[in-house]
Amino acid sequence: MNADRTAASAQRMLWIVAAGFCLVSAVLVPLTLPLGWDEIVYASRFGPYGPATPFSAPRTRGVPLLLAPIASWSDSTVLLRVWLLLLAGGALWLGFRPWLRIVHRPSTVWVAAGLYGSLWITLFYAGSAMPNHYTAMGATAAVGCFLAPRPRYAGVAAGLAVVTLMRPNDGVAVAAPLLLAAVLMPALRDHNRLRGRLSAVTAGLVAGALPWVVEAEVRFGGVRNRLAEADQVQGGLRAVFSLRAHLTALDGPLLCRPCTGDTVRLPVTEWWVLLPLLVGLGLWAERRARRSVAPLWLSVAVAVATAAPYLFLVPYAAPRFLLPAYALLALPAAVGLLAVVHRARNRRSLPAAAVLALALLGHWGIQAGLVHTHAGIQQRARGDWDRIESVLREHGVHPPCVLAGNTSTIPIAHTAGCSVTETDPPAHPSALVLRERNPPHWARDWPRFPVPDTYNPGWTVVVRP
Repeated sequence: MNADRTAASAQRMLWIVAAGFCLVSAVLVPLTLPLGWDEIVYASRFGPYGPATPFSAPRTRGVPLLLAPIASWSDSTVLLRVWLLLLAGGALWLGFRPWLRIVHRPSTVWVAAGLYGSLWITLFYAGSAMPNHYTAMGATAAVGCFLAPRPRYAGVAAGLAVVTLMRPNDGVAVAAPLLLAAVLMPALRDHNRLRGRLSAVTAGLVAGALPWVVEAEVRFGGVRNRLAEADQVQGGLRAVFSLRAHLTALDGPLLCRPCTGDTVRLPVTEWWVLLPLLVGLGLWAERRARRSVAPLWLSVAVAVATAAPYLFLVPYAAPRFLLPAYALLALPAAVGLLAVVHRARNRRSLPAAAVLALALLGHWGIQAGLVHTHAGIQQRARGDWDRIESVLREHGVHPPCVLAGNTSTIPIAHTAGCSVTETDPPAHPSALVLRERNPPHWARDWPRFPVPDTYNPGWTVVVRP
């Protein structure tokens, strides 16, 4: 009975953490924040957010599926962000809930959710139309359901389907260690459950990948062609070691491509110091207590598998890429944190408690500051698109119109109600939008107009005479 009360209390705390996560994100990131570039691409699949923007080979239909209940009938950014916040909070609860039946202390689960939910990256993207939080929660839920004493096969399949629908490469990264664990881990090799686990993982992977494969055949001429085009869009996947780029991106920018010339402030590295320390303490504490560390090790293994492609294949960095790894590592880290709390309480050590409290307060202070900073940066930077639109209108560029220019042309064209031409040289553009660049030779005689008062300086509109 006492164990049931403890589990029920931990479940209530998980609800509180999920609700607090939504509330803190709504306070730190304005609900009025304009949609970003990637968000515009996903939302413009729906009429109220038209015109539709180019949907490149690396993108999947997972995020548009999340947006459909609101974006299919309303163009309100605030309403869309509220809906996404509710989805993000629900995903946080669903992602960590299966672990209540696995860890020795049920309180570990809500502490882990709190650690993951305290990160600036998680808080910033909670109300965003981006896939990474849902990939992280799908992976966490799938591993938890996989490890349950009575495996939740539907949960394994559903979690993996979500991961793969959002990002197929992450689906493969999660599925591979789960399949190996089912075969190699002695605790999981029960014959009947082995077949069930293998079937659930395979079913989830196939279900999530199917829409991507069908679209590859219909739009890109096959899976191989789509992979080749996606590789080209992403700058060419190759053997790299981008750990330094990810370290640089710890405090932003949202996309570090390229990462040359950027630095990271030393206090921001605290998460990369705190996380492995707590993970190590958690594994040590479970082993010292003579409890099975297999579930935590599998969580670590899947975390490493999800991070590896971004560290060793992708030649650029974005903080959100590592969210699945952070979510899975938060579980052994929470075990380590609670072990420290338990030891300090038993020994009634005031200095140890003070040091721990200061470390956590410092962590939360740094993360909250980063959320606030990046929300402000994005609010001002995305406002540039409206300023550019005003200059275009002032000089006679009205829909229907065609824009060309640099890589930021897609959100600018969407804001201005124009389409984008992607041919080289572009076919009959109404105007070029350039930043810190001279127009190509065929447009050097076109009238040029600087865009004043922009957050990012150097914008110029070049209008066809």
